[in-house]
Amino acid sequence: MTNALIDIQHGLTDAELAERIARGEVNTTTSQTSRSLRSIIRENIFTAFNAILATAAVLILIFGHVQDVVFAGVMIVNAIIGITSEIRAKRTLDSLAIVDAPRARVRRGGKVVQIPASQVVLDDIILIEQGDQICADGVVAASQGLEVDESLLTGESEPVKKHEGDDLLAGTSVVSGAATMQATTVGDRVYAQDLARRARVYSPTVSQIQTSIDRVLKVISALLLPMIALTIWSQTRIAQGEDWSEAIVLAVASVVGMIPQGLVLLTSMNFAIGSATLARRGVLVQELPAVEVLARVDALCTDKTGTLTTGRIAVRELSLFDSAPQETESALATLTALASNETSRAIARALGDQVRALDPEWSVPFSSTRKWAAIGTPSANWYLGAPEILLPDDPSSDLRMRIDAEAGMGHRVVVLVGAQASAFTEDLPAQRHPLALVICEEELRSDAAETMAYFEQQGIRLRVISGDNALTVGTLAKRAGLHRPDGTELRVVDASHLPADHLSDEFADAVEEADVFGRVTPEQKRAMVQALHTRGHCVAMTGDGVNDALALKDADLGIAMGEGARATKAVAQIVLVDSRFSVLPGVLAEGRRIIANMERVSALFLAKTVYAAITVIAIALIAAPYPFLPRHFTYIGALTIGIPAFALALAPNTRRYIPGFLTRILSLAVPAGIALATASLSAYYLVGVGTSAGQTAATLTLMLGALWLLSITARPLVGWRILLLMAMGLLATFGVLVPVTRDFFALVVPTFEQWMVILCAGVLASTFIEGTYRMLNRRLVKQAEEAGALQPALDIQTV
Repeated sequence: MTNALIDIQHGLTDAELAERIARGEVNTTTSQTSRSLRSIIRENIFTAFNAILATAAVLILIFGHVQDVVFAGVMIVNAIIGITSEIRAKRTLDSLAIVDAPRARVRRGGKVVQIPASQVVLDDIILIEQGDQICADGVVAASQGLEVDESLLTGESEPVKKHEGDDLLAGTSVVSGAATMQATTVGDRVYAQDLARRARVYSPTVSQIQTSIDRVLKVISALLLPMIALTIWSQTRIAQGEDWSEAIVLAVASVVGMIPQGLVLLTSMNFAIGSATLARRGVLVQELPAVEVLARVDALCTDKTGTLTTGRIAVRELSLFDSAPQETESALATLTALASNETSRAIARALGDQVRALDPEWSVPFSSTRKWAAIGTPSANWYLGAPEILLPDDPSSDLRMRIDAEAGMGHRVVVLVGAQASAFTEDLPAQRHPLALVICEEELRSDAAETMAYFEQQGIRLRVISGDNALTVGTLAKRAGLHRPDGTELRVVDASHLPADHLSDEFADAVEEADVFGRVTPEQKRAMVQALHTRGHCVAMTGDGVNDALALKDADLGIAMGEGARATKAVAQIVLVDSRFSVLPGVLAEGRRIIANMERVSALFLAKTVYAAITVIAIALIAAPYPFLPRHFTYIGALTIGIPAFALALAPNTRRYIPGFLTRILSLAVPAGIALATASLSAYYLVGVGTSAGQTAATLTLMLGALWLLSITARPLVGWRILLLMAMGLLATFGVLVPVTRDFFALVVPTFEQWMVILCAGVLASTFIEGTYRMLNRRLVKQAEEAGALQPALDIQTV
């Protein structure tokens, strides 16, 4: 793009406008306010889990009975839950973006017109004033005391004065004065869009639950073809090649038994329910696994502006000196009414509505050039502004030292001085005496201290990362109650002094050791997140500005404020719609509930995978007919895994996260699966191999042992859990005794002798599982206590 010299009093002509539109030099962007619909659908449909089940379902429809395709419903429901929840979040974000759509005033053909910001073209003459958001990169053509807030891009909360010829960046806001600017860069090439574009490279949230399931699925996928081939070979060998279709159905049964499809569905449902719960609290979850991730976070990086602070200025102290006349507060109220900057509004709030303003003979509004405002009354002239301008140059005075000390702590200081009544002149009167001192500070969010204290109690290390002055940020962090884990003084670092090599150990050491960082660039924020990753931390990052987008994207969990930049909200996994930092503990609690409860029930699903795999191998080795149909696994899975697991997974649970999720699950699931497979095959052999009675015996033995495993994962056995176990046992009994269900599941009523075989095999399997559980639980209690968990790793109390 090239920039032409445009008359700022006339602006672009119609011909120049048309020429730029034809060249595509328009302020339209390809930025998204959220994930695309295509991305959401693709991520939820094209999975290894769905591919396996879809293939199995097609084979059953071709060669078997429709009753055996019930398992495919899990795949459909799982995809619907994921897509629906994430589309709902997308629509919410998109609607927020529509409300926030900016407009611009431009001068074209000598006339000022208001247009959508997306219709601004290169070289447009744009008129900006207080409250406007700048919509394109440009240069100041004429300034009338322009001050710009660049915190969304730089993190620096102090307004920046702009003069003729200075650069302006899209996404910044005018906080004082007015100006005429010429657009020099528009559309996707503006600086803010470059940050957003790099941040928008999609990277899915990493869920430990889903990762563990994927690892299991990868192992199963590797075993599928050998298992299918083995089953088909063994079954056709037994049938002497007469019935290929029956062999294929039995092969699919072996595959379906190995796949923990209910675990995938329950995970999605748990995430969706957690997402809906948080939505009622003002937390928008864009990716369902994000709910779980905060439970694993041990390093939380917070931005200052918009996270710890409200973005407003508050009066910390307003002191009237002994020499101040009675009408001093009224004069102060009159002076603050002349300006519309944040400092004046803070003083007005501190004075309240009870102070009546004076009726001055003359008044001069605040100017960033003069750095003061003034009024004249019959009794005196009053001046409000910067101490370095209004006070005598006496660095040794007590007042001056006090002011310097406050400024050194990051506070903003203004003074009110009086002088003898006179007509207004540009020059300050020689004789001025101080009447009042006003000390302002950034206003902390009312919930910041409590929230930070909560995270510290939960063992999560907080770091404040800001583009502001390091001393100022450190002071705010102390006010918010931030502490080091060892209780020593906070370590505050100016990021401009950090090692230039962001990949070096020195840089990672500095990030690991410090608590507060100031003067941080967007690239440094991103590098800090990556440095914490190299030290083994699970990192969450909060922020509201475009300058936070890159760091949010690279963090394990990106948390954006609802009032923040659209680019930031689009890349974050979680959006705090009301920008309330205090809702984060609720997100943590919901994540802990999900991950702890999913660990509770996952052993049920993976034990099924183990006993299904062992059954396939054993049956092939002994050259016997496969003992289960797909519907048998549906019968067992629904009553010992699916229905009870759903109830258990939704119960409250406050246990802290403990590393080793998959290892602990497999330590119980593998021996339990071996015991269940051994017991069911023994019953099958004793009752009758290849007979309906033998299949029934294997199914009911497996049911009995699996119900005992369910009782272990349901402990402690409080009232509602006992009722749940009793209900599952009764339904299992009805399944074999009621003719309709018995015929549907292809079962027969066992004889007395067969019942004895089933009971003996089931009790032996249950005894082995109980002994294994007790041995493992004793070993894991110590690990849980060392991790600070509220309950042992397997025996989780969730009343």
